[in-house]
Amino acid sequence: MLIFEKSRPGKIGYSLAKIEECFYKQKDVIPGHLLAEDLPLLPELSEPEVVRHYVELSRKNFGVDVGFYPLGSCTMKYNPKVNEEIAQLDGFSLLHPYQPESSVQGALEAIYTLEQCLKEITGMSRFTFQPAAGAQGELVGLLLVKAYFNDRGDKGRQKVLIPDSAHGTNPASASMSGFEVVKIPSNEKGGVSLLSLSENLDNRVACLMLTNPNTLGLFDENILTIASMVHKVGALLYYDGANANATLGITRPAELGFDIVHLNLHKTFSTPHGGGGPGAGPIGVVESLVQYLPVPLVDKDSEGNFFFNFNLPKSIGKVRSFWGNFLVLLKSLCYILQMGAEGLRRVSEDAILNANYLMHHLKKYYYLPFPRICQHEFVLSARWQKEKNGVKALDIAKRLMDFGFHPPTIYFPLIVEEAIMIEPTETESRQTLDKFIEVMGTIANEAEKNPQILLTAPHNTPVKRLDEVKAARQPVLKFECKGGK
Repeated sequence: MLIFEKSRPGKIGYSLAKIEECFYKQKDVIPGHLLAEDLPLLPELSEPEVVRHYVELSRKNFGVDVGFYPLGSCTMKYNPKVNEEIAQLDGFSLLHPYQPESSVQGALEAIYTLEQCLKEITGMSRFTFQPAAGAQGELVGLLLVKAYFNDRGDKGRQKVLIPDSAHGTNPASASMSGFEVVKIPSNEKGGVSLLSLSENLDNRVACLMLTNPNTLGLFDENILTIASMVHKVGALLYYDGANANATLGITRPAELGFDIVHLNLHKTFSTPHGGGGPGAGPIGVVESLVQYLPVPLVDKDSEGNFFFNFNLPKSIGKVRSFWGNFLVLLKSLCYILQMGAEGLRRVSEDAILNANYLMHHLKKYYYLPFPRICQHEFVLSARWQKEKNGVKALDIAKRLMDFGFHPPTIYFPLIVEEAIMIEPTETESRQTLDKFIEVMGTIANEAEKNPQILLTAPHNTPVKRLDEVKAARQPVLKFECKGGK
């Protein structure tokens, strides 16, 4: 029942003091045209009823603190609660962006230290922390590419090459930046087709956007050759770091030939994400691109004082208000310092181990289009189930909800029919993985013997199977009170 439907006239949760008992009059602080005599749309409920309503709703939410969240390419892993406690300290959470530099030295030092850490992890020369998410980071990276070539007088570079296994935001960001998008197909092993790449590389190419490992969870074995080919025609190589959870401490983008790196701190470095934010998508660049980064950067003077450096004459300018999502940056710094170099490498090693463990056990139930060692994630297909019993990836995902698991990513990447992308992350135990294997096996058996139970799933959730086409075509965007109010 919605909270408006629980409303009953006369119920009160809290009463403000009468105006004559206050130190000031409402009319003295609120303009008259903003005052209303009556607020008929506010529900009338007691405080316990309001609390119970929202607590009940919270218990229906699914999150990583509730259960296994194998959402491929999103690295939905456990977020240490100590990071939250540190971010809530008054010295951080009560800062104001207009405070003078002298009063926020600790915050500036935190940003500066995080940059040093990310430089070591990636091999890049400098980072900007303004982008609020990975997609905005992509946009900033491509604006840097454009500024770089415009500054060189090389304005004919209008093409951005993007593999068909890329994240969907890659072509969107390239298009928004004014580039022409050219799709590069995958080869039989799930990597970039060198033949197609060679055919499309010319002096009109600005950059190749590459996720490595890609969305199939596969590390491109030809990455050094690809980097050489791109640089040979004078173009740049962009690293989509959404899958960096597989590479920490094992390899660095700079060593693979990348010129621009975006990282999702809310994925790789364990800060919460989902529901629209907050996130952070910092961009790192090699030395030749530093001068184009958004201003300001955080630097340290000869006396050890930290300051905002606006002295970048060729900067693309600010891309976000103030200094980025600072508390997200702080949580990431806490995570990195807790893990240390050895711990970060262990993160990737365990993520890779978990993914290969799941893939090995699940390939007997579901079609595996690229049967090779994966990285942090892998992609199965429901092709067998669809061809034999009419059960699709969507039906399998819906049925998983009945067993208390969040569905994995489905129908992506588009190059795999009935794709089911699974990323277990390093924070899940073998017991959890074994349970997931058992459930996926049970669902495969149901698809064989009783497909109807999948076609009508989920059965145990507060909301059952939705008409997704109708929801997209005829969305209900507001609640209407009974009686038309």
